[in-house]
Amino acid sequence: MGLGMYLIYFAFLLIVPLWAQSRVKSAYKKYSKVASSSGMPGAEVARRILHDNGIHDVRVEETRGHLTDHYDPRSKTIRLSSHNYHGNSIAGAAIAAHEVGHAIQDNQDYAFLRFRHSLVPVASLGSNMSFFLIFAGIIFSASNLILIGIIFMAAAVLFQLVTLPVEFDASNRAMDQVVSLGIINNNEERETKKVLNAAALTYVAAAAVAVAELVRFILIYLGSRE
Repeated sequence: MGLGMYLIYFAFLLIVPLWAQSRVKSAYKKYSKVASSSGMPGAEVARRILHDNGIHDVRVEETRGHLTDHYDPRSKTIRLSSHNYHGNSIAGAAIAAHEVGHAIQDNQDYAFLRFRHSLVPVASLGSNMSFFLIFAGIIFSASNLILIGIIFMAAAVLFQLVTLPVEFDASNRAMDQVVSLGIINNNEERETKKVLNAAALTYVAAAAVAVAELVRFILIYLGSRE
């Protein structure tokens, strides 16, 4: 790989995640200032959707930070950042509904969610060990170490790829719920989708970068065997 290709590659690794993050921040900043027609705070949105889906063992809690919203399947807890927990914006409703989408997946034993959970230990190990093994293999010209590192990295990449259908499905469920329950009206669907789509881009970017890194090290491995 020539110098020009390396520069393009590293620009890709740097620019794509930054671009995705900027899209999220821009969409959230814009629509966190626009109140939803229902006027429901994010916490109420989450509890309303949970109740409507017959899910009564999931808690909704406030958490610190900015855009730290998530669903914890271990404790069955939806945690919403303060602005989304208390606020009644379109962005807050979209994010709250998205996290409930994960709770619905958990309740319905969604296959990709279960698969992703099963990958967590090996993906964590892969993320921590892969670069160490690969660079040790490069330094000591040990192709077997590079191969082992690539296998570890592949597990982490698989986790990133499986995350995509999980996140897109949660967003689709979120849209269905906020529309059917009247949390947003027809005129707000476009704005809600913009928030959800922007958030999804961060996962697409992460997966793209992970795959690019894996391909690069596979090429290095193949080159080391020539």
